[in-house]
Amino acid sequence: MNVYLDIAFRSAAVYFFMVIALRLFGKKELSQLNTTDVILILLISNSVQNAMVGNDTSLYGGIIAASVLFIINFILKKLMFRYKGFNYFIQQKPQILIHDGTLDFKILSHLNITSDELREAMREHGIQYFSQVKLAMLEIDGNISIISGDNELKQTHYKRLKKLKKTIS
Repeated sequence: MNVYLDIAFRSAAVYFFMVIALRLFGKKELSQLNTTDVILILLISNSVQNAMVGNDTSLYGGIIAASVLFIINFILKKLMFRYKGFNYFIQQKPQILIHDGTLDFKILSHLNITSDELREAMREHGIQYFSQVKLAMLEIDGNISIISGDNELKQTHYKRLKKLKKTIS
């Protein structure tokens, strides 16, 4: 087999393995990286590099591997946009964690979200008590969105910084 075709095949296999692995381990892992998660990502990238390019450490080998990854990612994004069932298979759907101050312990347990993580997300939204939460959801990107029961919605830290920058300018 052509060495570059072999690299393309290996790169595609590693890409699909990583998609399946991330799907199995859950979306929570994507947004809340701690030290061990960063180390895992670095080690995985190092280990799969050899699986993709083998002994070929040439510039062309690296470019072919990267190109295949970009092409597959582009195609998957198009398929996810066009076919909702495929999108759900890849990304899952948002999960309700709290509704009208009531925690869904079954979902929280299934998603391995601790009360400390939930309280941290609430604090980021300026909310102290579970009873103040109208709706909390684990979004498809792994972030927790929270809507308070107040008439005026709380802003996240990021939005407050963005608003501050506008007033300073």
